[in-house]
Amino acid sequence: MDTYPKALLFDLNGTMINDMDFHSRAWHHLLNNDLGGNFSMAEVKQNMYGKNQELLVRMFGSERFSQEEMDSISVKKEEKYQCEFLPHLTLLPGLHELLERAYQAGIPMAIGSAAIMFNIDFVLDNLNIRHYFKSIVSADDVILSKPHPETYLKNAYELKVNPADCLVFEDVPKGAEAARNAGMKCVILTTTHQQHEFAHMDNVLHFSADFRGDFFEGLLR
Repeated sequence: MDTYPKALLFDLNGTMINDMDFHSRAWHHLLNNDLGGNFSMAEVKQNMYGKNQELLVRMFGSERFSQEEMDSISVKKEEKYQCEFLPHLTLLPGLHELLERAYQAGIPMAIGSAAIMFNIDFVLDNLNIRHYFKSIVSADDVILSKPHPETYLKNAYELKVNPADCLVFEDVPKGAEAARNAGMKCVILTTTHQQHEFAHMDNVLHFSADFRGDFFEGLLR
């Protein structure tokens, strides 16, 4: 990447919106109360990456549910999450200003998320920000989840931008690893993980609690 990125790629949950506690609580309730598990909140949080179906396999093994059952469980969990999070739905401070500045400057933007489109649509439509993004890659659009680079490489391909010229915004180590595997630098939003957890990542340019500050002011041409 040159001094200035030519495209901005955003993870969604925990990066654009601070909603991971709501996901954790929804999963914790469903896994234990509906599916008969006995998992601590720490165990749930540790396994909250990738596709919903992958989480279910990690927690219960590959033989417990059919694909159809996992799809149904996934929708049920997201409906519970959306119902509880909607009153709190807002972008992280400073993000709307960054999106508008990039949009006005003609810098293409994308969302690359392990969320299903049901959740992505929930955010984009309730916040009226769909017009900012020229590429949206969801869990349904990839074969391999993060930390595999498929999500972000597909964003770059759809934006017609060299991967090395893209800047990724993430909140979890496996997301930063996906960016590194795609040959991309990234910025970490410390909503869910702390700086020391990324010590092994050599592609992280900046850590921040939100999108405010001098780094973001100087990010775009």
